[in-house]
Formats: sequence, C-alpha cells, structure tokens
Amino acid sequence: MNIFARFAQDESGATAIEYGLIAALISVVIIGAVAALGGNLQTVFGNINDCLTGVENAACAEE
Repeated sequence: MNIFARFAQDESGATAIEYGLIAALISVVIIGAVAALGGNLQTVFGNINDCLTGVENAACAEE
C-alpha cells in the first residue's frame, strides 16, 4: 500500500506533460494559421510569378 501512496503523490512528470500539452496546442494553432493563409500566399506568389514572366493580369499594375 505504501508504494501506491508514494506513486499517487509523485508529481515529477507533471511538468513535462504540461510542456508537452502547451507545445501541442501551439503546433495546432500554427497548423491552423498556415492552412488559413496558405491559399492567399499561393495566390500572391502566383501573381508575382505571372508579372515576372510577362503574363498580364490585374495584379501587374505599372506605376
């Protein structure tokens, strides 16, 4: 019974688990942001590519 009481009171791994949960939450937020902005970035870089290769579109406004 003494072994179970010591095991129940041992909190040495709690900090590592908390850091793991925080890292997992941060990674989920980063993945969500990349997924949300990924389409917009693809459009922007596609427009830049079109302008550099000479394809005329509305994004290639000459000043």
